[in-house]
Amino acid sequence: MPQEISVMLYARVVVGLPVEGPFDYIVPPEIVQKIKIGKRVRVDFRNKKIVGYVVGVSNKTSIKKLKPVLELIDAEPVLNKEMLILARGISDYYCCSLGEAIETALPDAIRKGKKLNRIPAGQAGLHKKAVAGVTLLHDLDGAGRWEIYLEEIRSALKNNGSVIVMLPDKGAVLKAKRLLQEKTGGRISVLYRNQPKELDTWLNIKAGGYNLVVGTRSAVFAPLDNLSLIIIDKEESFAYKQDQAPHYHAREVAFMRSKTEKVKLLLGTSSPSLESFYLARQNKIGYNFIPAKSLPEVKIFDTKYTAEFQRHKKAVLSKYLEDEVGRVLNAGGKTLIFLNRRGFATFLSCQQCGKTLKCGRCNVHLVYHFKENLLRCHRCSFKMEPPRICPDCNAGYLKYSGIGTEKIESELSRIFPQAKIKNFERIGNEGLDSVDICVATEAVLKDEDFKFDITGVLSIDNSLNRIDLRSSEKTFALLIGLLKATKDKLIIQTGLPEHHCFAALENKDINLFYVEELKHRKQLKFPPYKHMALIKIRGRDPARVEEAGNVLFSRLKEANKNRSVKVLTLNPGQPAKLRGNFYRQIMLESDSCRKITKFLKINLKDFPHSGIIVTVDVDPI
Repeated sequence: MPQEISVMLYARVVVGLPVEGPFDYIVPPEIVQKIKIGKRVRVDFRNKKIVGYVVGVSNKTSIKKLKPVLELIDAEPVLNKEMLILARGISDYYCCSLGEAIETALPDAIRKGKKLNRIPAGQAGLHKKAVAGVTLLHDLDGAGRWEIYLEEIRSALKNNGSVIVMLPDKGAVLKAKRLLQEKTGGRISVLYRNQPKELDTWLNIKAGGYNLVVGTRSAVFAPLDNLSLIIIDKEESFAYKQDQAPHYHAREVAFMRSKTEKVKLLLGTSSPSLESFYLARQNKIGYNFIPAKSLPEVKIFDTKYTAEFQRHKKAVLSKYLEDEVGRVLNAGGKTLIFLNRRGFATFLSCQQCGKTLKCGRCNVHLVYHFKENLLRCHRCSFKMEPPRICPDCNAGYLKYSGIGTEKIESELSRIFPQAKIKNFERIGNEGLDSVDICVATEAVLKDEDFKFDITGVLSIDNSLNRIDLRSSEKTFALLIGLLKATKDKLIIQTGLPEHHCFAALENKDINLFYVEELKHRKQLKFPPYKHMALIKIRGRDPARVEEAGNVLFSRLKEANKNRSVKVLTLNPGQPAKLRGNFYRQIMLESDSCRKITKFLKINLKDFPHSGIIVTVDVDPI
């Protein structure tokens, strides 16, 4: 009998590292019949045994010396066709490897190679999908869009579809779960990173045990079959942006998944992101404006030319705000005083030599917390007792400057000694019933059940004056949140009363802000009219970080021949030092994120940077 000739098979494998693949490996004969796209394998990569993902199989290869696949981990694929398409989209958009994009979508145990007894195939079947498309629900009150959410969810579940609902934080997720359990009758699961039994939850979702997943940004990857609806509430929230590489934004990933799987996408918000509002104005997505039933009066108080602020440089509350707080106090109402800075004093300095005390790891001012009598870094965990003398010149007079919520609390106690005044962070389970005046940062906006008769906004100009192209957008979203938390009157103390942030609120014309802000963005060629990317270079040695930044900047400038991508600037990072690492950053601009990614994947591939970490943040926030 003629001898049977075996054909060599090769697996195309990607790994969860910042290296472009795929890499070819020989498939051993014993697993030739079992190897499939979407399964995990264990491979030898750079002399380490690591988990890889099969993205292709072939009987041809151009590589001469190949290593074999060491182990086939899975009996069934962990990745289906749609998830692989989504991962490729993330890789092309966010300048990461395909392996990194895949691992972003998977639970930690699967990334680490845990063997599974059985990977459920799901329960895909016939179901009637809603008409695919994207709609922005611009709802000032908040209640209106939830009525629409519930109606759309019930419709999707009725037609055997499944639904993903995303919210910015865990607290909002758990609250939404309770509401959805009561109102929809769906089989609900909660999904967020590092939750207890994350793998079991993921496997049950994949098996079809749930048809409604509620979670934070990682829920966008929920392995649901029959997906027909994705809802992103508070779509403007920057919590949807991943702060570690790959720096994906869940809203953009939801756009990708909506297109791939022909899924309806609802973006709900009280203050739309500029990107979403721009798409709505261009008629690229639908737009549904739900007006507020009632809005509080907005009073803009100009601190620049006001007598008490001219006479007393340390004045905190205007006489107008003080009188309003007293009026509400006498009427038995509730007041919110908003200041977005924690602590008592924002920095400590020597009056003789001028030294300010900073965190050695982050090079930012240490904030003094009076009740703990500690200096704290708000970027890392560092804390210390305040020194009695200057550590540089031994002078005995150290001055506490700047105002935080603890200082405001102290000042209010002096002005209104009869009032029950508490910092929001210390209200606890007693709730607002135990408080006359609440002093808070933006943390108060996470709980939309809190309502105040009046709200006083202090030092909001600090938010507007940051070196950040999105400072106005972030400030406006903050003010809209405070507007929703206020029943009668919102009083804003500012030295910039003509700014369109305040004019839009005072005139009760929300579109005024967006029209003006888009006009400014267009003039400056900022997003959403252009896409930007930051190459972040970090390391422990500041000289090496600076050198790597200079070399890479020159290299990119030289390589950029066709000018489809502009290499703009090289600057210290913001901040320049964080948790012991020094940062430099290169900014790029283009009309397409995919052009940026293509350009960088070519030019970062062989960049030597021993001891230096280089990451790319596309569409930085």
